[in-house]
Amino acid sequence: MELELRHLRTVRAIADTGSLTKAAAALGLAQPALSAQLRRIERSLGGPLFDRDHTGARATPLGELVLERARVVLPAVSELQAEAVRFANAAAAVDRFRLGGTHGPLLGGLVDRLATAHPTAPVTTYTAWSVAEIASMLIDGRLDFALIGACGESPPPLADRLHWQVIGVDPVFVMLPDNHPLAGLPELELSSLADECWADVPGDGCFADCFASACARAGFTPVSVYETDTVSVVHLVQVGRAIGLCRATFPPTPGLVTRPLVGSPLTWRHFLGRHPRSPAADALAGAVSGHTRAAYAQAVRRSDSYADWLAAHPRFGPAP
Repeated sequence: MELELRHLRTVRAIADTGSLTKAAAALGLAQPALSAQLRRIERSLGGPLFDRDHTGARATPLGELVLERARVVLPAVSELQAEAVRFANAAAAVDRFRLGGTHGPLLGGLVDRLATAHPTAPVTTYTAWSVAEIASMLIDGRLDFALIGACGESPPPLADRLHWQVIGVDPVFVMLPDNHPLAGLPELELSSLADECWADVPGDGCFADCFASACARAGFTPVSVYETDTVSVVHLVQVGRAIGLCRATFPPTPGLVTRPLVGSPLTWRHFLGRHPRSPAADALAGAVSGHTRAAYAQAVRRSDSYADWLAAHPRFGPAP
């Protein structure tokens, strides 16, 4: 019998679970079938790979040798398959733009600029709350570029496999109804909003924890936090049901105002991402980066409250 990848996966499953019964369940096989397959593998490799008794299965020295090689070979083959899919998806896509984003303020501006600069190139978009989902689509070659955000100094997803460029760093502002007693102040202490309900958009990063920590440092626990879509957040603020958390670039909106928090206890970084070995993204990286920076600058200018505040806080704004 010639050794195949599926045989290595079988050996690894037995080692990972420590039991033929558990490995059979994980692989979707009947235990007798798995036992028979293991015997064939062991005959092919010249000896037993596991010592088996009522407590489970433990690798023999030969088994450890096979597992050591399997832990190298299997990820390498998986990466080869992913690379091939990514190349096939992207190699013919130099004349198109496939963009992903997490409901941030820059995607619309980038689409507008790309459509203007490249009128014959199709531009498609995909949005999700999850930065992990967007990152996985870059890995698979289903997106060419991604616009995401990250809270504070937290790293972007899959930073060891994807190239992420910081576009800008913003403080997190709060949204208040325009008739709120504090709406006229240029900056707000977070503690002054201790009795308020809050609203923001969901995500799979650390922002919720960072917000809770900032509130704790300010001496309170939020009464409640509504996680919902952007339109609903705006509505809850406009009707006085909640205070909204937003990026400083949030555009002017009737019925509400945006204000900075004293000391900027929460920050947000905007990232443009691509796969370093994507033919389409590599060919277009310079142009897309320039358009993204321009879209960010436009978003800053559109927010009077942020543009005025930014002049006195140079550590924020466009990345170098």
